[in-house]
Amino acid sequence: MFIFRNEIKYRKWVIAMSAQVAVIMGSKSDWETMSHACAVLEELEVPYEKQVVSAHRTPDLMFEFAENAAGRGLKVIIAGAGGAAHLPGMVAAKTVLPVIGVPVKSAALNGLDSLLSIVQMPGGIPVATVAIGKAGAINAGLLAAQMLGAFDPKLAARLQERRDNLRDVVLESSSELVSGAEGQ
Repeated sequence: MFIFRNEIKYRKWVIAMSAQVAVIMGSKSDWETMSHACAVLEELEVPYEKQVVSAHRTPDLMFEFAENAAGRGLKVIIAGAGGAAHLPGMVAAKTVLPVIGVPVKSAALNGLDSLLSIVQMPGGIPVATVAIGKAGAINAGLLAAQMLGAFDPKLAARLQERRDNLRDVVLESSSELVSGAEGQ
């Protein structure tokens, strides 16, 4: 068992050292949404790191993270936040890496406040913004992989295979629906 634990620690260390994507969120409660971005990155074998970086409660940490991201080898940052949702924009202001903002659903306005906060960036500091919630987190993972896949043919092939599988599921479900309807 001891060797197994060390192997897990080693694997986590290797992934952190070679991470190409950072998945950050304003609070641990955002993990329910942001875990979907990580699941996509894992499925596509994209090395990533994840952590809580709050724009409001740990601004110095946020600035340090953003300023050092490129130097640590990161290529894309996925930032999820709810409510005022300043995290993606503030990170984008401190790095030239692409930042993908994921609006997390909020209790007050069902995520609309998060969406507007992230999407309404001033000219010159772009944040690529995806849909609110789970769908947005999934698409953020895919968008980050597509950005990397433009320079990595093996990753591009895995992305294409994923799309082909989605297409096959739709065609199969349509076929099942049609054949079921004919039997009635």
